[in-house]
Amino acid sequence: MIDEQIAAHKRLAPPKAAPKDGAKKTPAPRKSPAAKKPAAKKTAKKKTPRKAGSRKSGKGKFPQLPGWFKSLCGLGIKLSIVLLAVLLVVGIYLDNIVRSKFDGQLWNLPAVVYGRVLDLEPGKAITLSEVRRELDLLHYHKVRTPQRNGEYSSSKTRIELIRRPFEFDDGPEGARHVMLVFDGHGLRRIEEVGSKRELGYLRLEPKMLGMLGTKEGEQRIFMPREQFPEVLVDALLVTEDRDFYHHGGVSPWAIIRAMMVNLQAGRTVQGGSTLTQQLAKNIFLTRERTLWRKISEAYIAMIIDYRYSKDRILEAYLNEIYLGQNGGKEVHGFALGARLYFGRPLQELRIDQQALLVAMAKGPSYYNPWRNPERARERRDLILRLMMDNGTLDGAQYEQAASRPLDVQSRPMIASSQPAYFQQLQRELKAKVGDNFTPGVGLRVFSTLDPLSQNDAEQAVQKMLPQLAKKAGVDLETALVAVDRRSGEIRAMIGGSRPGYAGFNRALDASRQIGSLAKPAVYLAALRQPGSFSLATTIDDKPIKIGGGRNQIWQPRNYDRKFRGEVPLYYALAKSLNVPTVNLGMAVGLGKVIDTLVELGVERSEIPELPSILLGSFTLTPLEVSQMYQSVASGGRRAPLTALRAVVEQQGKVLYRSMPKASQVVPEQAAWLTTYGMKNVVSQGTARYLQPQFGWAALAGKTGTTDNNRDSWYVGIDGREVVTVWMGRDDNQSVNLTGSAGALRLYGDYLSRRQPEPLRLAWPSKLITAKYNRLPNGTLTRDCAGAYSLPVWDKNGKVKAYCETSQPARWIQDMFGL
Repeated sequence: MIDEQIAAHKRLAPPKAAPKDGAKKTPAPRKSPAAKKPAAKKTAKKKTPRKAGSRKSGKGKFPQLPGWFKSLCGLGIKLSIVLLAVLLVVGIYLDNIVRSKFDGQLWNLPAVVYGRVLDLEPGKAITLSEVRRELDLLHYHKVRTPQRNGEYSSSKTRIELIRRPFEFDDGPEGARHVMLVFDGHGLRRIEEVGSKRELGYLRLEPKMLGMLGTKEGEQRIFMPREQFPEVLVDALLVTEDRDFYHHGGVSPWAIIRAMMVNLQAGRTVQGGSTLTQQLAKNIFLTRERTLWRKISEAYIAMIIDYRYSKDRILEAYLNEIYLGQNGGKEVHGFALGARLYFGRPLQELRIDQQALLVAMAKGPSYYNPWRNPERARERRDLILRLMMDNGTLDGAQYEQAASRPLDVQSRPMIASSQPAYFQQLQRELKAKVGDNFTPGVGLRVFSTLDPLSQNDAEQAVQKMLPQLAKKAGVDLETALVAVDRRSGEIRAMIGGSRPGYAGFNRALDASRQIGSLAKPAVYLAALRQPGSFSLATTIDDKPIKIGGGRNQIWQPRNYDRKFRGEVPLYYALAKSLNVPTVNLGMAVGLGKVIDTLVELGVERSEIPELPSILLGSFTLTPLEVSQMYQSVASGGRRAPLTALRAVVEQQGKVLYRSMPKASQVVPEQAAWLTTYGMKNVVSQGTARYLQPQFGWAALAGKTGTTDNNRDSWYVGIDGREVVTVWMGRDDNQSVNLTGSAGALRLYGDYLSRRQPEPLRLAWPSKLITAKYNRLPNGTLTRDCAGAYSLPVWDKNGKVKAYCETSQPARWIQDMFGL
């Protein structure tokens, strides 16, 4: 550079003037050392050979290079610029995709459906064994002394438990350590352990039934990072990504380490992908094995790591990890995986169970504990050993955990195994919640299903239907609906002979003739007219002919083809006699019977105005029958049947909550007397099959059989539920089963599993006890000294006499638990 400046200076300096002739020459001044430098440098350059590529002295130009080299360099520069531009554009594009996912809703979360909440309070008619069954169904762990959430102990009269924390539809409740004390009548006291303070009530969290609301083939329960057990997180990191908190989304050292391990093993035994890369692949990419996918995976991982905190990334991974199949859908996330394999919340799993979930992250099919238990156990023990080597576990903890069996539950418990019930639930969601029910946002649906009733009903169907099919034929089908006697909430529903399979839902959609199930409405229509009819009223049981229009004559007959002359009303109902029922209905008036049916919940359009309706010649579904009988069994208070209790957003906002809307539709006294008549059906009538085993519960019920034994019905009533059972064939052919020989037997098996609650009814006002003398033919005559007593509705105070009392007779008190 200095040489070039001097040369330039020389070119610009003016030329020196030549000395004139004869003039004295002035001696040249002595040059300074600086002035000599250029000459010396010039001489040196002549002696020193010029290196290739060095600049020429005083010229400032590049040496001549080969043309191909210049083209190659230019091409490289252009390609680098293009590559950088492409990477920048792709990076911006991928960044937008990542942010749109992570900053919005990362997954379509299905609605989680829960069963009914079990409310416990002192005085409730619930036994210790029932509460134990509930706790076992909720997968509480029975121990000697409860110390953790989800544990309980039990003795003959006490249950000590630590109730899990749960967010109910009206807000969250924390864990609670309580003692339940029972006696012969039910729950006597609820006591808080430690403080000994008595509690007025306690709620047990509901069972998770399944999920609905998304069209995608995957399911998960979202759980925030802070709720995941740290042991599980440590096990995951020590196994999959030890440097997770130190790399930038991609770990070169992990790749090199994996290559070394794989080379030593001679096969692929370890991967070099970080958790962030796995997350990028699972959320944004396909599973194809290509170089471009691997590059994209790394690029997205670096963007995710740059944009979000490590805990946010870890939270996404913990909820995204694939852990197997259930019901044809993929199970994602450790929270749902815990429910699938162990039936319990993730926070309650032991160390070995958490290690098994982490082990399955490598390959849930290959390490499936149901299909490959030994392989799964080896992988679990490897995880435990790595945890010990890393200091997460000490030797004793490792030995204890590794010695345990897998302890997975016998079958998956998160699929919807109640398809008939879920159909009803979805119909109600559409009708009552409508557009507010948004799929994919993680709503919580609280239903009314009682898991104990549903489980026992399914077992009864699976046992009894094959036995009854031997007589009825292989095409025998069934349906069952159980509803709460007071609230009308649907507790169980079965739509066919295979309860766990979806298909035609006979409980909702099979409209069949109801036969003798119509009779209680006829008797209620009469008993609501106390001045004209009572349970002691005598009815003709003689051959009759009724004109049916178009010159048709209807001649109803009793099932046994016998006639008894005259029978009291209570006896005709207990024995389900056809002819007296028709005579009674015609005396009351066909219109009044139809009005009573409508008040009980039957659609008027479904009832033809024909005398044959008195014997049930119209069709109803099992659900509609349940509504009719609920209205009677509750003392005349109809509560619309429902399967939906509440719908709540993730943030706690309630979108829908059902409110009790029972209304008095028929007089309480008439409903009470009709229920009394149905108690006689069980104690001495067509359902007396139940009396030897369940006489103590004072049950009520009604059998039903249609022409040619095409339909077998039974409606059973205890203090808890109204249960409707139907049996028949889809082609409407005979099944050779009466109501007593078919549906009643299935109900009896159900009761043997679901211990009934005694049917206790309050004694209504203006109801008195009248004494009668029973004649040989069964008819009754009023007699103050008579040994036979019946309840009578003294509406206007005209029936009561000196020998009658407003208090029920002793045997009536026993029957109704008064």
